Amino acid sequence: MLRRPLSVLSISLMLAFGAGAIAPVHAAGDADAPAARRSIKDSYTKYEYRIPMRDGVKLFTVVYVPKDASQNYPFLMQRTPYSAGVNAQGELRYGVDWMPEAIGPSREFEEAGYIFVKQDVRGRYMSEGKWQEMTPHANKQRAPGEGVESEDMHDTVAWLLKHVPNNNGKVGIYGISYPGFYTAASIIDSHPAIKAASPQAPIADLYMGDDSYHGGAFMLAANFDFYASFTEAPNPAPPPKARTEFDYGTTDGYDFFLQRLTLANIAAAMSPAQRTYFMPNIEHDSYDSFWQTRAITPHMKNVKAAVLTVGGWFDAEDPQGPFSIYGAIKKHNPNASNSLVIGPWVHGGWARGDGARLGYVNFDSKTSEYFRKNLQFPFFEQHLRGVKPARAIAEVTAFETGSNVWRQYSAWPPVQAKPRTLYFGAGGKLDWKAPIATGAGYDEYVADPKKPVPFIGYPATGVPREYMVSDQRFAAKRPDVLVYQSEVLEDDVTIAGPVVPKLFVSTTGTDADWVVKLIDVYPADYPQAEAERRGSDVGAPPLAMGGYQQLVRGNPLRAKFRNSFDKPEALVPNRVEAVSYELGQVNHTFRRGHRIMVQVQSSWFPLVDLNPQTFTRIPTAKPEDFVKATQRVYHAPNAASGLQLMVMPAN
Repeated sequence: MLRRPLSVLSISLMLAFGAGAIAPVHAAGDADAPAARRSIKDSYTKYEYRIPMRDGVKLFTVVYVPKDASQNYPFLMQRTPYSAGVNAQGELRYGVDWMPEAIGPSREFEEAGYIFVKQDVRGRYMSEGKWQEMTPHANKQRAPGEGVESEDMHDTVAWLLKHVPNNNGKVGIYGISYPGFYTAASIIDSHPAIKAASPQAPIADLYMGDDSYHGGAFMLAANFDFYASFTEAPNPAPPPKARTEFDYGTTDGYDFFLQRLTLANIAAAMSPAQRTYFMPNIEHDSYDSFWQTRAITPHMKNVKAAVLTVGGWFDAEDPQGPFSIYGAIKKHNPNASNSLVIGPWVHGGWARGDGARLGYVNFDSKTSEYFRKNLQFPFFEQHLRGVKPARAIAEVTAFETGSNVWRQYSAWPPVQAKPRTLYFGAGGKLDWKAPIATGAGYDEYVADPKKPVPFIGYPATGVPREYMVSDQRFAAKRPDVLVYQSEVLEDDVTIAGPVVPKLFVSTTGTDADWVVKLIDVYPADYPQAEAERRGSDVGAPPLAMGGYQQLVRGNPLRAKFRNSFDKPEALVPNRVEAVSYELGQVNHTFRRGHRIMVQVQSSWFPLVDLNPQTFTRIPTAKPEDFVKATQRVYHAPNAASGLQLMVMPAN
């Protein structure tokens, strides 16, 4: 994303039109542009507006209108906190007539002809008002400048219909990640002209399995990296000249965070501006009113638009959001057109590239191209133009990893899937049969928060996008990781739905994290694979995949939240307790000749912040609070730990 300053001319134009907020701030001209942009520049004119909301706040909005005025076009809109793209953003490089390389979700939309709209949400960049993290929908006591996303969308749509000529009266909205949240929030009590919406990787509840917390544990590396660049800024103001990159001073994030140990010391490494949005995330370490008022799922009511929610099986940022939004719309709007697409993608991976592989894991087809051409484009064409798709979009379209095929279901989880439990056993066995009384009836390890288990097997800062399919052999060799493995599978085993650990555990501490990982173990004779050719992967050597331990799904539970995420409770040392939580959703086939593996550990660093293993408020924990503890996982007849899977019937 380009980030450029405004010129004096552009500022003057915006100030001149500020009072009425009707006339365009600037219309892009027809000066020559690089060849890669010529088709868009030849076909579209760019306008910039400041659209008034009901409380007087003006939102900066960019509109790309087809130059062919012989027909009417639907609107396709995106609302974003990451800059709608003020014209002067690119003028140091291309001049005042700069146009972006793409203005729609894919080339098909630009060629078909849409009126594309992109808007800075309240308090971000060129828009006025006060920005809020995950804008509360039921905000009865709003501070000056605060708003509600569905109201802002309603007012924007009403203005666009009236002031932009050659529209057909129909509006679509889409967005990925935070724009995915704004898409979902914008269709509550929606304007009747909004006919289609596609929340993609939408944040639904930051605490419950999306960006901020998983199982009550803080997602440290990703949030630190994000808030180091996503900072508060005066508005209206254009984007800065360059993205703020945090200087770790090392290529190893594990060492960077471990040297600081406590969240207080880690936060101190940030600038005051970087801490502005970061600190509320760590200070609200339980599911209190801060998070509850920001959850959008209870409010997904009166949705009039057809909805296509999109997510990725390997989305490290918002894995739960798509399922939560899909489920909430189904619950509150049972008659709505409500579909879900989940593919083998990282965060937003369906919008770029071909989606043929991730890291060393191959998906045998160009899954992203398939989505863009056969699902996304037909969806909007159907609901915004009345073009009947060649094939009806199913309620659920899910890519089945392992077997690498697309599946269509009438619901999620599929009604055919039935719960079965894989039990842990003595000697690291994993079996569908419950354990019998043999040996000690438990396995144990010593967890040391000052020597935590890493989440990847190589040095890195941030969260490498392939970590969710990465090889887990490095962890299996550690003494503080328990490994349970099935026999070689004689038939395929397909699972579709939530993965639920059901553990019986004890600890010598008063708090603990239980990280459970579901893993697909490749056979010894599996052929070698090429790495994904992208960024730092370019030039990576082929890998012998025999014995590869592919992560299928993993997540922590912070044991203090075993009974309630808003009321933490200490563990009693050495008391055996039953704990259960949802690991996440999966649609995966373990192929014949493979093995199923489960790893259990008590840290996953620095993906997840450290649990001191002392019952305390972790945001204020001191170095001396971080102590070793002996953890036990039981596999006795009366305390049979295992992993509940939703298993599909054999074909």
